[in-house]
Amino acid sequence: MLTVAALASTIFCGGCAGQLAQGALVPVEPVNVNGISHVPVLIATTRSRSAADAGEMFNGSPAGAMSYASVTVSIPPDILRRTGEVQWPTSAPGDPRQNFVTVSANYLEKPTFVSDLSAAAKRNGRGKVLVFIHGFNNRFDQAVYRFAQIAHDSGVSAVPVLFSWPSRGFASLRAYEDDLNIAETSSGAIAQLLDTIVKNPDVQEVTVLCHSMGCWPTVEALHASAQRTGRIANKIKNVMLVAPDVDVDLFRARMLEMGKKRPRFALFVSQDDLALRLSGSIRGGATRLGKVNPDQEPYRSEFRREGILVFDLTGMRGLAHSRAFREVTSVMGMIERRFAEGQQMTDTGPGTEVAGR
Repeated sequence: MLTVAALASTIFCGGCAGQLAQGALVPVEPVNVNGISHVPVLIATTRSRSAADAGEMFNGSPAGAMSYASVTVSIPPDILRRTGEVQWPTSAPGDPRQNFVTVSANYLEKPTFVSDLSAAAKRNGRGKVLVFIHGFNNRFDQAVYRFAQIAHDSGVSAVPVLFSWPSRGFASLRAYEDDLNIAETSSGAIAQLLDTIVKNPDVQEVTVLCHSMGCWPTVEALHASAQRTGRIANKIKNVMLVAPDVDVDLFRARMLEMGKKRPRFALFVSQDDLALRLSGSIRGGATRLGKVNPDQEPYRSEFRREGILVFDLTGMRGLAHSRAFREVTSVMGMIERRFAEGQQMTDTGPGTEVAGR
């Protein structure tokens, strides 16, 4: 049987190898090679600016106010990379033909962030925005590159906006507890960002995507909005919770308190998620939402009654806690099949999609 220490080693260090220790966000000259893609990401963060490393931009310390930035990530041709993975340079600067690299990185004031969001929404042509809130153990550069990968590999036609809370980016049980305390205080900043986005007249539709520990402050931000105004903003159509490190009982209570006038919620769960097994152990055995079996009661009936879509990724290849991003093509295929069946993300109705079905 795996001990907590062994689980921690497996989970916290999984995927850490090969990533630059610093310098990833120092811009390099773009190259003109067929197949290279540039993904511009708008960013809101409650991290402090980094004074020690120009390629870090923001560190793991909390700031007293929201900051804004934009980073454009260059992604190598698809024929030279594996979908779902971030091809980190082994040393700085990276080679745009083989690695993810940064081609522009700028600090922004809020008015510029808002105007850049408007311009991107207009270029998009449909006014769609995808907001991503990362999970535990993410440095700022890791969050930026992972979101660029998600936006690119999913092929979603939406403006990518990252909210990055001040995760310390360290791998230890103490760091988990520190990150948890910080994450739980981030709901107000998430609500502030979503309010800024939905008030933009050029934005027509918002999808919120969160991962792991980032899902609880996301749910809390939406819940606070519903309690304050009577409903969540109409422009927020979809909320997608990937491997949510959320107490299942608290989630069920929040859904009831939000009422029926809420976005469509979609859950991506895996019963073989060791990270959530560890989280549950740390939290006294509390069941984590991302690890439930949606075919068991009372979850099956409750998810059906509340119109929550569930995508069961149990058994798919790769580390369970991040497989939705690493196997993004398969996951997007699952979503598309659901759409083809007429169960749009904004419809009401039941549904559980199982990997491989």
